[in-house]
Amino acid sequence: MNPVLVSRQLLNRRRLLHGTARGIGVAALSSLLLRDAAATGGQRSDGPTHFPPRAKRIVYLFQSGGPSHLELWDRKPRLKELHGTELPDSIRRGQRLTGMTSGQSSFPVIAPKFGFQRGGQAGTWLSELLPHTARVMDEVCLIRSMHTEAINHDPAITLIQTGSQQPGRPSLGAWVSYGLGSEADDLPAFAVLISHGSGKDANQGLLERLWGAGFLPSSHQGVKLRSSGDPVLYLTDPPGIDRRFRRQMLDSLAQLNQQQLDSSGNPEIATRIAQYEMAFRMQQSVPDLTDLSSEAAGTYALYGDDARQPGTFAANCLLTRRMLERGVRFVQLYHRGWDQHGGLVSNLPKQCRDIDRAQAALITDLKQRGMLDDTLIIWGGEFGRTVYGQGGLKDDYGRDHHGRCFSMWLAGGGIRGGHVHGETDDFGYNIVRDPVHIHDLNATILHCLGLDHRRLTFRQQGRDYRLTDVHGEVVHSLLS
Repeated sequence: MNPVLVSRQLLNRRRLLHGTARGIGVAALSSLLLRDAAATGGQRSDGPTHFPPRAKRIVYLFQSGGPSHLELWDRKPRLKELHGTELPDSIRRGQRLTGMTSGQSSFPVIAPKFGFQRGGQAGTWLSELLPHTARVMDEVCLIRSMHTEAINHDPAITLIQTGSQQPGRPSLGAWVSYGLGSEADDLPAFAVLISHGSGKDANQGLLERLWGAGFLPSSHQGVKLRSSGDPVLYLTDPPGIDRRFRRQMLDSLAQLNQQQLDSSGNPEIATRIAQYEMAFRMQQSVPDLTDLSSEAAGTYALYGDDARQPGTFAANCLLTRRMLERGVRFVQLYHRGWDQHGGLVSNLPKQCRDIDRAQAALITDLKQRGMLDDTLIIWGGEFGRTVYGQGGLKDDYGRDHHGRCFSMWLAGGGIRGGHVHGETDDFGYNIVRDPVHIHDLNATILHCLGLDHRRLTFRQQGRDYRLTDVHGEVVHSLLS
């Protein structure tokens, strides 16, 4: 027996008539109203943005595990002559070490085994392992002076994704959804894709709270798309349930939810109504979105054959472009496998092959379609790696976590292409010019979207919270 019908029969005549009169079309209407409310955050009255935006959407290419800036982005030619020498105490400056290397009696400097090349007309130095990325470096603003307080994965990735080392805060994507709403009627504002690196260590955990809504309405949380089976769990109706019957069930359920909303005033019920409607529309939109068979042969020539394999970084980059075209506001790609405490020489080339062609293709593809100017692309991990070798000198060496300085890059909407920001010392261990903290980066990202990080707030337990807590300054020199 249908439990919805049973519940409706228990209603008295007056409530049933009242609910029916108000309930016709309530689900679709509630969805639209909730989307409009999300565009202003439910609290702001000064328009969907605080000032004219340079970017309308974001792609975050997150490299989970902490890629080594020393091998990839921060060329340090002196390390060749310093190779094998002890890292001076004056460089370490009593900084925190992880439990994995704090007991080492020696901290030998290790020079990268891979060379560097110049990319673009600006001649930006980057690893020889990234030849495709080198060709698009004139679109890229490379930050060599990122820093964070966290030195272990969970607090570090939580900090960079939510603005706090403590779990429970909304993610960056949720804040963007809350501040700007969605441009899509049949897809979520915030989507998440995960790929597993080809390197040996692709086992760094990724918890769903990293793309969660925290204390924001749950409609702003990221929706994870899977690479096998239903792209979204429970997207397919069970056998015997056709679309017409599903529509009738949702209409009846919406009436019950609306009555409960009227009596309780709980805003999460409005979110539930909107999410049921979104799920119904996604049953048609997501299969079309994830069917890449319509892509031209030239697209695969650009992204590479890996893009034909669901779940790869390349396929996810191509899927990202398709989502952006359909109005998805924020796409978060996680690529695992960068936690190279050992075997870096063996595994780093594999990781680079995973991402190099695809990320360059995404930049090129968006530019060819006229979308790069208003799409902000972010690349980076939760921290960098130490200049000294973990476990001493080895041919196939490893590096420990290092949050004191590391590299990230931005491209696209509002970003100063072909620019390098910041500088580290000869050891790539400390920042000597123009530091950029995680909060500064997030403030700058929001600024590109036309959002003032100090004004994008949500009141929770008597306090106005924001992504950047009480910190953060927009780094204007990164902007075009």
